[in-house]
Amino acid sequence: MTKATSQSRSVYLIANGDLRLSANQKCWKAQKQMEKTLIRALRREGWDVQRGHFYDPIKKHGFIDSQKMGMEVFRQMDPKVPLIVAESVWQYSQHILPGLYTHQGPILTVANWSGTWPGLVGMLNLNGSLTKMGVNFSTLWSEAFTDSFFLGGLRQWLNEGTIDHDQSHVRPLNLLKLPAEDVSMGREVALTLKARKAIMGVFDEGCMGMHNAIIPDELLNPLGVFKERLSQSALYAATMEVSDETAQLVYAWLKKKGMKFQLGTNEKTDLTESQVLLQCKM
Repeated sequence: MTKATSQSRSVYLIANGDLRLSANQKCWKAQKQMEKTLIRALRREGWDVQRGHFYDPIKKHGFIDSQKMGMEVFRQMDPKVPLIVAESVWQYSQHILPGLYTHQGPILTVANWSGTWPGLVGMLNLNGSLTKMGVNFSTLWSEAFTDSFFLGGLRQWLNEGTIDHDQSHVRPLNLLKLPAEDVSMGREVALTLKARKAIMGVFDEGCMGMHNAIIPDELLNPLGVFKERLSQSALYAATMEVSDETAQLVYAWLKKKGMKFQLGTNEKTDLTESQVLLQCKM
């Protein structure tokens, strides 16, 4: 394959993945099929595709699965060449944010529209993270990558480096008219928070690759809200101090209140009673 350059009709394609090996292996088949269909659409438009990284036969998937790997991938790419990030898996944004932050060519995030494979929510996580970092990008999604919405958007991005989505449903916030009672209550709460302060507990912010979910302290503090950073390790340690008897009482209370549990016996694929009891301890 011809090496992609900023002067050729070539695009890079990368696939960012989960941090967890099992998730990447589980979603690889869907990712492979999605990329095959996407590449076919790109070639129909007269563009060549160069994948930015390879399938790993030992790990049995072809995703970028760490920040270190992501940096290494971007070091090998021309920063001015158009870049597509294709997702059929939940992805940890920090794997590729360093490279995307300095990439100079057009960026397109693409996801599969599926109720089974989590590419769409992974892409939305990445989109939110890119928006937070001030990185310009375009985005598309499709079920089969053959519909007019997708193909029209792809064609525009290839030719112009951007996509114009219909935003007729969006309204400026300053045009929103709230009931006077709601405005009064909101102002009262805001003033109370600023005067009395509040603590917001946060467990390992960013741990699932959600850079977009990390609220900067310098933006949060002026509202009167301050973070108490908590550790999931500490939570687990405290969970182990709760007795089995207490967990059974919590479980019984939930069932008495009408909660239904569809339990199985396979710890890997089912919700089991032991898992529920562990959550009751937590």
